Amino acid sequence: EHRLHYGELNHRANALAHHLISLGVGIDDRVAVMARRGLDTLVAMLAVLKAGAGYVPVDPSHPDERIAYLLTDSAPKVVLTQQALMSRVPETAAPVIAFDRPQWPQRLDNPQVAGLNATHLAYVIYTSGSTGQPKGVMVEHRTFGNLIAWHCQTFDLQAGSHTASVAGFGFDAMAWEVWPALCAGATLHLPPAEVSNEQLDALLDWWIAQPLQVAFLPTPVAEYAFSRNLSHPTLRTLLIGGDRLRQFQRDPGFAVINNYGPTEATVVATSGRLLPDGSLDIGTPIANTRVYLLDEHQQLVPLGVTGELYVAG
Repeated sequence: EHRLHYGELNHRANALAHHLISLGVGIDDRVAVMARRGLDTLVAMLAVLKAGAGYVPVDPSHPDERIAYLLTDSAPKVVLTQQALMSRVPETAAPVIAFDRPQWPQRLDNPQVAGLNATHLAYVIYTSGSTGQPKGVMVEHRTFGNLIAWHCQTFDLQAGSHTASVAGFGFDAMAWEVWPALCAGATLHLPPAEVSNEQLDALLDWWIAQPLQVAFLPTPVAEYAFSRNLSHPTLRTLLIGGDRLRQFQRDPGFAVINNYGPTEATVVATSGRLLPDGSLDIGTPIANTRVYLLDEHQQLVPLGVTGELYVAG
């Protein structure tokens, strides 16, 4: 078991951020982070933000073709990866750094990035590309900050709370798991490297053993947990999303919150509690967000009439 305290996280991220700045990284630049889940990866992502840039998560489990496309299309200023993955990084004009083998000055002071504000880039998430090439969605600090503030207030996430991150590295829900926890000073639990998201039984066994109060599971994983009649001794709120929930029949002993949102709307646009044998809806808009159901002429449809969902905020 590995642990990382906030002081060490901050110091390590500061040192890497200063190194990135020395390489010319600045506001609205992209820095690709190709890595497996782990504490070092949290350091790398935080360092990118501290340098004023936006991070681009690249899942090393993806095919070489997709990795090459993401690293070309996002035009990163620097590529951060782990030593064991260096051979997976295709040829690129950007410098490639193994962030788990630090060879840069250990400057511990917080970097000062003049001019950085809420309209600048926080991260870029690529869509699945199911209808063509993956498309990068650029998320600004202002929309992401709204999600973080709503999440911490709505689900009472605070210093001393325990939560987890199990979403895939290139999935936008991972950002939703990680940053509210770190902003609130909560304890974030990460599965061990040997437990992959494809090993559902092992992943859920690990998840149940953690002293979590609020945590996310992708909807298909949650459905599998429900099918096994799994319970959790400390969990009070389970967040689900990423797919349509088909059934929810038994009270699991904690609140189940269904969340909906396209990547372009910064992870979550609507959210609502589900009740066993109740309607399986997507809830209501989150803070500072509005949704409209419109027809082909962009006019509001009457109750009971099918339309297209528009998100604003």
